[in-house]
Amino acid sequence: MAASTPIASNVLAQAKWAFSTRRVFPEHAVCLIDRFADAVSGDIVLGRVERIGSHKKIQLAAGRNSTLYVGDLVVLACGDRYAPDQFEGLAEIDPKGADMLAGGGVLGRMRYRHARMSEPTRIVPLGLLANASGKAINLASYALNEAERPAGLTAICIVGASMNAGKTTAVASLVHGLSKAGHRVAAIKATGTGAFGDFNAFVDTGASYVADFTDTGMVSTYLQPLDRIEAGLDTLLAHAAYNGCEVAVVELADGVFQKETADLLKKPQVRDGFAGVIFAAPDALAAAGGCTALRAMSIEPAAVTGMVSCSPLASAEAEAATGVRVITRNALCDPAQANALLAQMAVGSPDRQVEALGVGKVGVAA
Repeated sequence: MAASTPIASNVLAQAKWAFSTRRVFPEHAVCLIDRFADAVSGDIVLGRVERIGSHKKIQLAAGRNSTLYVGDLVVLACGDRYAPDQFEGLAEIDPKGADMLAGGGVLGRMRYRHARMSEPTRIVPLGLLANASGKAINLASYALNEAERPAGLTAICIVGASMNAGKTTAVASLVHGLSKAGHRVAAIKATGTGAFGDFNAFVDTGASYVADFTDTGMVSTYLQPLDRIEAGLDTLLAHAAYNGCEVAVVELADGVFQKETADLLKKPQVRDGFAGVIFAAPDALAAAGGCTALRAMSIEPAAVTGMVSCSPLASAEAEAATGVRVITRNALCDPAQANALLAQMAVGSPDRQVEALGVGKVGVAA
């Protein structure tokens, strides 16, 4: 049986609560339990910083970064992480010390790290936060009410070749353009790891509704059951509709080879629910490979965007290799061009979609 220790309210008040825990009510935590071996993704952990490593700051639930110091108390969520550019890790908590896998507040056991990354910041877990019944507090208890995908909401999907391909910039730009065109637009991140960078970028666009998978009770979608991720996507779209949105721009994290992203796109009921799919790529070769991968999933990309669009020469190479128009950030931000893209996606003809953008020359993204 797990040992239970009461928590003084001032202890939790002093702790730095990570973005991943933003939906949790601190007052529900009345004790700590030491059931670390049974911890699952989404369980909330109070810990003390033992060693500063790769993550020197924590993204707070309040929406800003806070510098970490040895001895700081932090509240993080146990979770898995998949990030080829940083860490891969599992939702496991060692009572002797655990790894901070993401600045947004993911705690677990690192398995792999990119060569440029230093060792992860080390956290000594003091206990799992528990409620008055002695049950571990989990993000799932604070999730949005589950709902079915709504009819009448136009959803556009943006996927990419990898991390840092330009997906978030593409989502933000298109949301901004469509909002300026007079649409009520939702910006949604359906998969990935809990962090406020993308969330805040979406808020800045003028979106009418912003949400991500943490709002459906998942600190990370890595290694989560596909049905749960799909249900989370449907719930986010439903709540976008409840909030009066007519369009939703959805980002799927990482690349099309990442398992959860690939599995989602392979499901007919998921991919057929999108009016169109835009692919973000860092270069022409990635654009060619990505479009081929999407076509193997029966998806014809409506457009290519991302870092490749910053170079006229790379854009020309990508267009020649894929037969798909490359769209710059500026084009997505432009209300008239964003609106034309939306209209042509509704028609369902990729050729007409890019034609309607009216971009005679490939420009350089701002």
